Amino acid sequence: MTPDFLVTHSGGFHADELLSSVILTRLFPQARIVRSRAPDWISPGADRIIYDVGGQYDPATGIFDHHQRGAPMREDGQPYSSFGLIWKHFGRDYLAASGVPEAHVADIYASFDASFVLPVDLVDNGALSPSVAGVLGGLTLPVLLETLKPVFDETDPEADDRAFHHALAIARAFVEARIEKSAAKLRAEALVHQAIVDAGEGRILELPMGMPFRPAIVKAGADQLLFVVHPRDKDWCLTTIRRADEGFEVRADLPAAWAGLTNGDLEAASGVKGASFCHNGRFVAAARTREAALAMAELAVNEAISTANQADAAE
Repeated sequence: MTPDFLVTHSGGFHADELLSSVILTRLFPQARIVRSRAPDWISPGADRIIYDVGGQYDPATGIFDHHQRGAPMREDGQPYSSFGLIWKHFGRDYLAASGVPEAHVADIYASFDASFVLPVDLVDNGALSPSVAGVLGGLTLPVLLETLKPVFDETDPEADDRAFHHALAIARAFVEARIEKSAAKLRAEALVHQAIVDAGEGRILELPMGMPFRPAIVKAGADQLLFVVHPRDKDWCLTTIRRADEGFEVRADLPAAWAGLTNGDLEAASGVKGASFCHNGRFVAAARTREAALAMAELAVNEAISTANQADAAE
């Protein structure tokens, strides 16, 4: 099906039809968005895809609404919004059209559905309130997109459509950035995996550049790793490895004697020429050369092992 029209409702807009429009306009760039509630437009036809309006869910005829009785539900009983329905039927094609390698489509499709699509579905159906985010509730994506609607006393009859297309561009930027981040993480995973193999039983992981590394380390079960070294611009970076996705606890801190020091002071404290910076929080440091960064990493490993041994002996 190659539609000439992408039909959604007129008037005020929500995140679900905006985000659905992001997906559909990427796949069907020649199609024109029509925002209408007129029966002639919201009735199925061979020249259109209809979403978030029309009172039916019938993929065979190209209509994807979720407001009617008997609206479709996910296998786990959670509700779909139009975004969830459009992603279900067009998400894989969207990823392929966005240049995601075929081998990564299934993983990114599933992760994006769970982490990005589902929350929008739940909010749109009233099954989840943005208020659960506490003081950040007003900064959630569905709320922010709705702030772009015209004010109540706007009299320009074109204001709703103009605001919709303005919001669509912003929604598109978030979707594309999220997909690119997910694709990049999978590309990084292959690089990190090879670096883990190269490190063997060593405690230091050297990477060719800065990249997401923790997911691959966890997946590989490389529990022996304590620190990561990689180039950054003209310097080299030494970083810790967080124990969990949430929180800031790390497998091992950098030495306390380095905290907050720079340049000559850090060189004196560490004994490493070329050491240039250590964050006061002891989770990241920098050096001017690879050799200096690796030397700092070795010192940090030795101190971490010594500290752990002392703690074990005290028990």
